[in-house]
Amino acid sequence: MKSKVLIIYTGGTIGMINDTVTGQLRSFDFNLITDHVPELKRLNVDLTSMSFENPIDSSNMNPTNWVTIGKLIEENYTKFDGFVILHGSDTMAYTASALSFMFDGLCKPVIITGSQLPIGTIRTDGKENLITAIEIAASKDENGEPIVQEVAIYFEYHLYRGNRSTKYSASNFEAIKSPNFVELATAGVNIEYHRKLLYRTTASEFSFQATFNKRVGLIKLYPGIDFSIYKSVFDRTKVDGIVLETFGAGNAPKSDVLEELCTRFIGDGGCILNITQCGSGKVNHGMYETSSLFERIGVISGADLTSEAAVTKMMIALGKDSREEVVRIISNSIRGEVTY
Repeated sequence: MKSKVLIIYTGGTIGMINDTVTGQLRSFDFNLITDHVPELKRLNVDLTSMSFENPIDSSNMNPTNWVTIGKLIEENYTKFDGFVILHGSDTMAYTASALSFMFDGLCKPVIITGSQLPIGTIRTDGKENLITAIEIAASKDENGEPIVQEVAIYFEYHLYRGNRSTKYSASNFEAIKSPNFVELATAGVNIEYHRKLLYRTTASEFSFQATFNKRVGLIKLYPGIDFSIYKSVFDRTKVDGIVLETFGAGNAPKSDVLEELCTRFIGDGGCILNITQCGSGKVNHGMYETSSLFERIGVISGADLTSEAAVTKMMIALGKDSREEVVRIISNSIRGEVTY
């Protein structure tokens, strides 16, 4: 039997065509997707498509939209073998990370893709991205089980774990990278899956968490930073969690102000997560004296988390009622997002 795949269009460049009257880019009706990508008719896949009522630029993507996507997948989970989400590339890695943490017990592929050029453009990268994403979402192994059973991003011949991905380029077709984890698959003449790397859930049932806590701050350190400027970010009446992007292996300049702010914030029940601002590598508390402060006062090491995964994971964790559960989630790998 044909695999059934649901395409969800949220917005973004991939779903644009040129209006023949105005010459401007506009979204097209995804119920007519095969008119624009006739190659889809040759796939042995039963396709269904739906779209946000008002497609959005990915710069406007937010937790409310993530919940909308999640609910669409939850409502259709038993009806389809796989899902393809069409999304603007700017915040694609945030959405992929958020969805990975929202779904527990996921045993089907959720493949997010997009493009750098509109699908109606002659040189578009959108057609290949869409076609291969659908093929991956429909692919099953010799036992009839989905090959991919996680949230992933397909872009320019590579399949990446969603919560390991980041947008790397604003102008190249190869816009998405996975700095600390190799690709899950490579599309050449054939799609070569690295099966030992594919994530498998240990949960017995599929479930969906729709609760986010948006009271999260993100601070990127820089030489000469005046931490007193950021005192409001450490205000527990407004903020519940902070992600610090530090130097190298998790280092920060020596600062009594920073120490006082962090100590008080954690003492008042807040959580602080330390990630590196480097393109690759990981935080290693205590490796240098300049990171020993964090280890001493209870800042959690984010190891090799991306910024996108750190922020969305913090939002999901802070949606829990128990502080012990919040710390457990932040301190451990729950969807293959971090290497400890």
